[in-house]
Formats: sequence, C-alpha cells, structure tokens
Amino acid sequence: MTETPDNTEETAVDPPVDDAPPAEAAAEEADAPTETEDDRAVPGGDASPVAPASAPPAPAELVTPKERRRRARAEKAAKVPARPARTPEERQAERVQERRHKAEVRRAGRARAKAKASHTGAESTPPREHIPGVQKVRQGIVVSDKADKTITVRIDTARRHRRYEKIVRTSRTLHAHDESNDAHIGDTVVVREARPLSRTKRWRLVRVVERAK
Repeated sequence: MTETPDNTEETAVDPPVDDAPPAEAAAEEADAPTETEDDRAVPGGDASPVAPASAPPAPAELVTPKERRRRARAEKAAKVPARPARTPEERQAERVQERRHKAEVRRAGRARAKAKASHTGAESTPPREHIPGVQKVRQGIVVSDKADKTITVRIDTARRHRRYEKIVRTSRTLHAHDESNDAHIGDTVVVREARPLSRTKRWRLVRVVERAK
C-alpha cells in the first residue's frame, strides 16, 4: 500500500465561466439569418432557388341582371349632386310653377294642332260641323234591310289622331227610312237628316250610289 506524500500542493479549481450571458445569446440567435425554402438547394442539382407554385386565378363574380341594374342605379344616384333641403312651402311653389309650365306647353300644342287641322281640313274635306238650318248628309253601306221601309246603314269614319298621328277608324250605325224598299244589303247609299220618323229613325234615304255586286 503506497502512501501519498503530505506536501502535495492542492490545485485550485476555478468555477466555469459562461461564454455569454443568456440575454446576449438570445439576441445573437435572433440576428442570425434563418434558412428559408428559397435558400435551400435542390438535391442533386444546382443551388438555384425553387420558384413557388402559382396560385389559381380567382373565379369571376357572377352578377345577376337585377343586381347589375341595381348597381347601375346606385352609381347614377351617386353622381347626381344632392339637392339642398327645402321647406314644404318651397316644394309646393316649385310644383305649381312646373304645372304652369306644362299647361303652357299643352296649350301651345293644342293651338298648333288646331291650326294644322283647320288648314288641312279646308283643303281635303268639307267641315262636318252642323250648321243650323242645314240638314246633315252622310254616305254609308247598308248592312240590313229586313224591316219594312227601313234600312240600317253603317257609317265609316277615318280620322288622324291629333297627338299620335295615327289613323283611327270608327263606325256607327243608323236607321233610315226607305219608302220604296229600294236599297238592299251591300248597297252604298246617301242618307239625309230628317224629323223623327219612329223611335230610332232620324234619317231618310236620298239615293243609291252603288249597287252591291
């Protein structure tokens, strides 16, 4: 058994010293660059970065016709400047003024139409107004001769509408007195206004213009 000498010098052991405090180590790790997918090299190839996959295009929005009209109205309303606030009296005065303007326009239009009708009517056909003391004369087609000494005559009228300028065709029937039962269905006849001859007869046959074929 060996004995250790008593005069051995004891070696002092220093405590371990940390290279850096924990706060500084965390800061260095944060500053260190991190490796991303672009920095990674493709295995078995060059070190060029990998391009990310392109995202699919977003589908186009489907707008119904009703929604499209609503949006168009909203855009049009947004472009129109807002009207200033008005009192009820001001709004009523504006309505009255607008009505007067429209009445003047209608009055002028009626005057022009009346002048045009009188100018063209004097050249084309004689006036149809009743003149006191002068009996009316009409030409029409016989549609019935079943009654004795009585014929039913259809009077056709064609006139131009004063606003729409469209030809409007109308017809009416009247009963005329035929003393000799000369007219028959389809004949073109001329009748003249007369005194009341019965409950419905106010006309009298003048002549037969054209016989039915």
